Amino acid sequence: MAEPVLEVSALSKRYGALAATDEVSLDIRPGEIHALIGPNGAGKSTLIGLITGWIALDAGRIRLGGQDITELSVAARARAGLGRSFQVSSLGMDLTARQNIMLAIAGRSGRVFGFWRQVNSDARLIEAAEAVLNRVGLGDRSAVAVAELSHGERRQLELGCALALGPRVFLLDEPMAGLGAGGTAALTRLLDGLRHEAPILLVEHDMDAVFQLADRISVLVYGRVIGAGSPGEIRASAAVREAYLGDAG
Repeated sequence: MAEPVLEVSALSKRYGALAATDEVSLDIRPGEIHALIGPNGAGKSTLIGLITGWIALDAGRIRLGGQDITELSVAARARAGLGRSFQVSSLGMDLTARQNIMLAIAGRSGRVFGFWRQVNSDARLIEAAEAVLNRVGLGDRSAVAVAELSHGERRQLELGCALALGPRVFLLDEPMAGLGAGGTAALTRLLDGLRHEAPILLVEHDMDAVFQLADRISVLVYGRVIGAGSPGEIRASAAVREAYLGDAG
């Protein structure tokens, strides 16, 4: 079995008496989609925040590509290969799709620009950004401002920004949120292909998408993993059905 790309061990975070994340351990292996599911308030987004460094953990360790990144900053973790898309869009709304991707690429390389026009006229950045946009199906929307893109297109662009960072693993927090059936189908196809670029930790409430995409599923309830395994094993788990799937349909 291949070594995990990302491995988290006994991650814990408390807010007073509340254990938002309670000794959660899981790993992400090459070429797979590992879905993290559970009811609202289960601690899924908190876990993503702990892995990326946006939330300070109380205990536990995080390893990426065999290296301990627990003490690294948010920026250093991103440079090390954590590619995150957010539950709430973090795109530059007044910039074009291409400009958003160009800034992501520039950030990956650590380049600092005194003026935006230096970025906007860099032929190599433009070419690289266009390649990413084509990869996520937005090649014909390159010059469109984000504010004018549809919700589904913004989700595609967020994935493009994550892809532009050259990640070793994708951390995706509810990428299907707010999409209609057509948008969900398109994004499902995109994620299915992206797993071959880098494995994916997928937080998602759309169970049809989860069971279509996931190689493995971990179920989080009240901050603890109550079940983990293949989609078939999760469907067959009485504990999981009682705690979550029975209510989710």
